[in-house]
Amino acid sequence: MGIHDTREMGNEFMPKKANGAAPFSAEERAAMQELVQERRGGGQGEEAVRAKIQEMTGRDREIAEGLHALVRELAPELQPRTWYGMPAYAREGHVLLFFQPAAKFKSRYATLGFSDKAPLDEGDFWPVTYAIQAWTPETQAQVTQLLVRALT
Repeated sequence: MGIHDTREMGNEFMPKKANGAAPFSAEERAAMQELVQERRGGGQGEEAVRAKIQEMTGRDREIAEGLHALVRELAPELQPRTWYGMPAYAREGHVLLFFQPAAKFKSRYATLGFSDKAPLDEGDFWPVTYAIQAWTPETQAQVTQLLVRALT
C-alpha cells in the first residue's frame, strides 16, 4: 500500500497508509521517540539500563536481570545503554546485543538480538535473534555461548 496522506501528530506529521491506518503501531512510534531521546544523549550507562529493567515486570524483568548480570560478569568492557528504549550493550559505540521485552511490542516472548557487529556467522545463513521464555540455567548457558562468540 502506498502512502497518500498525512495527519498531524503534535508538531510532526505522520504518514498514513492508503487505507487510512497509521504505518506504525503506538509501540513502534514510542520506540522511535525513545531513540530520538537516546541520540540526544539520554539512555547511556548502567543507570539508564537498570532503570529500564526496573520498569519491566514478570518474566521480562527476570530475563533482563539475568542477562544484565551475565553481560556485566562476562563482558564488563561492553557499555550498557538503551536502544529504542531497550537494554543494550555496546562496543566502541556500536550496539552488539540488546534485549527486547515481550511487553514492549505485545509479543508472546522476549527476544535477545545481536547486531551485525557480533561475529556469529555460520556460512551464508545464521540466526541473530533468539526467543526467550524464561531465564533458566539452560538459557544462561546458551546465552553465555552466544555472548562469548559475539565478543570474538
